[in-house]
Amino acid sequence: MSSRRYFVGDKVRLRAVEPEDLEVLYTMENDPEAWDVSNFTVPYSRYVLKQYIAQSDCDIFADRQLRLMIVRLDDESVVGTVDLTDFQPLHRRGEVGIAIRSSHRRQGYAGEALRLLCDYAFGFLRLRQLTAHVACSNEASRQLFRSCGFVDCGLLRQWWCINGEYQDVCLMQRLADEE
Repeated sequence: MSSRRYFVGDKVRLRAVEPEDLEVLYTMENDPEAWDVSNFTVPYSRYVLKQYIAQSDCDIFADRQLRLMIVRLDDESVVGTVDLTDFQPLHRRGEVGIAIRSSHRRQGYAGEALRLLCDYAFGFLRLRQLTAHVACSNEASRQLFRSCGFVDCGLLRQWWCINGEYQDVCLMQRLADEE
């Protein structure tokens, strides 16, 4: 792995969710554009998000998931989130998701955050593989994952219903010893 400083890169750092992140999470989670590629169909209240922040142990072995905030180094602003979900320690695998706030896209933050998460997952957690579900029509996201060593490994036909139309999803995978 590239570094033992798992959570700090040149542009961003990853950190645990803090109570001060409530408004950022509220805005991001309640963006209907993000609902299309998630399993959420209703808005989150500030109360629910506040409970989520308070109850999260930030222990991937207990929670079976980990959400990290992507923080820009030059001004400490939150530019997005990166998640490791569906964590399966027995099989040494997990699923990756990333969301960048619209005003911060296409500035290299997602790629660096994804590389940092992969370094942590493979180098510290000793996972064998990571997967991601990406809309086949979302070439920018597919390229992001490819740039971090993920490859297309499957097609889920008509997997997501977006604006009333079914869309195919590419299943992407990265093995620990491949980059």
